[in-house]
Amino acid sequence: MPADTLPPVAILGAGSMGGAILQGIVASGLGGGVTVTNRTAAKADGLSGLDGVTSVALESDPGANGDAAASADVVLIGVKPVMVPDLLREIAPRLRPGTVVVSIAAGVTIATFEGILGEGIPVLRSMPNTPALVGRAVTGLAAGSTASADDVALVRRLFETVGTVVEVPEAQIDALSTISGSGPAYVYLLMEELTKAAIGKGFAPSEARTMVEQTFIGAAYLLEATGEDPAELRRRVTSPKGTTERAIAVLQEATLDAVFAKATDAALARAKELAAGG
Repeated sequence: MPADTLPPVAILGAGSMGGAILQGIVASGLGGGVTVTNRTAAKADGLSGLDGVTSVALESDPGANGDAAASADVVLIGVKPVMVPDLLREIAPRLRPGTVVVSIAAGVTIATFEGILGEGIPVLRSMPNTPALVGRAVTGLAAGSTASADDVALVRRLFETVGTVVEVPEAQIDALSTISGSGPAYVYLLMEELTKAAIGKGFAPSEARTMVEQTFIGAAYLLEATGEDPAELRRRVTSPKGTTERAIAVLQEATLDAVFAKATDAALARAKELAAGG
């Protein structure tokens, strides 16, 4: 068994994000046994065939969350944010001292977790993004007041099964969500608009989609493969006095820097509203 094998993990509420993390753990081969809970048997059955996974439905076993939490060294909380406090109160008496509890619920503070779980339970707050579904996530990770370096390293290893991890103080988690959390949507919007431009130049929708999607995918692969700065790769495409230079000039005149700053500021303001219950 690999030295970096993960200890027993429980994922309480294995929805889209919890399910993606589950798939990452299984695919990595590092799982030391994972128990997942869902409300319905239909959802639970869909995960029951995975290697090393015990999938339980709350409708058939109402105490499954507590049982799963009691048997795990790391507990991921993946239910909807409004459900988190009740779930924490349910599992708190069942947690063994030192069990690491990790939030993947947006907007719920570490203070809320620590206030309900009490001393002896280290807490971390995470913010993965949707490319976790294909093992390419960026996950922000913030440690609570009693989480040790070993706790952080363990949770980091868990999230690295679905991508890259960035450690930040909790005060930066909402700001991170406006960049990597919402970021895929910004990319898709750019793709939508460039596709419209292609259709406007006479290409069939299928042709336009192929050109745009594969251009974005190829550009991202090239960036990753070379390790170059995006600005340098842009310069290499932009021949002096050429067609790309003319197009880039128009885009720069649109003050994209200010637009992205304004957009991410708006997202951050909304994150603060949600955290305040707005």
